[in-house]
Amino acid sequence: MIDLPQLIQPVCCTAPAGPPPSLLLASDPQSACHARAFVREYIGHCAPDASEQHTDAAVLVASELVTNAYRYGTEPGDLISVVLDIDSKRTRIEVHDPVRRAPRHRPGADEYGHEHTRGRGLFILDALCPKRWGVGDRPLGKFVWAEVLHDH
Repeated sequence: MIDLPQLIQPVCCTAPAGPPPSLLLASDPQSACHARAFVREYIGHCAPDASEQHTDAAVLVASELVTNAYRYGTEPGDLISVVLDIDSKRTRIEVHDPVRRAPRHRPGADEYGHEHTRGRGLFILDALCPKRWGVGDRPLGKFVWAEVLHDH
């Protein structure tokens, strides 16, 4: 029998303070609501000096991205992931889903002049994140990202 020295002491680690930078959601209509609460809490913890306007814009962007992922990027039983990153200049929001098809702009009104009740999410991204959003591939799907700049 080999005696091993007792040099290795058990290590106890503590969980990091505050919310984690990512959230896993079911493909469900309530996912956007959970994403909004998550983004608001995360910004409140990681960027407590962020303006209310910045937080509201980031919450709206996350809600639109998650709604698009739910409607067009998932099937029942799939998962949606929200990943956040904050620095002194911006809040980056990524939403991952299992479908590779990239989002596309839809016309605002049909040929008869009737307004669509859907299809405005990317226009909201254009307004809140001009030239600061896009789509990337990942091994099992895609991610749509957007950056909301901090007010200075």
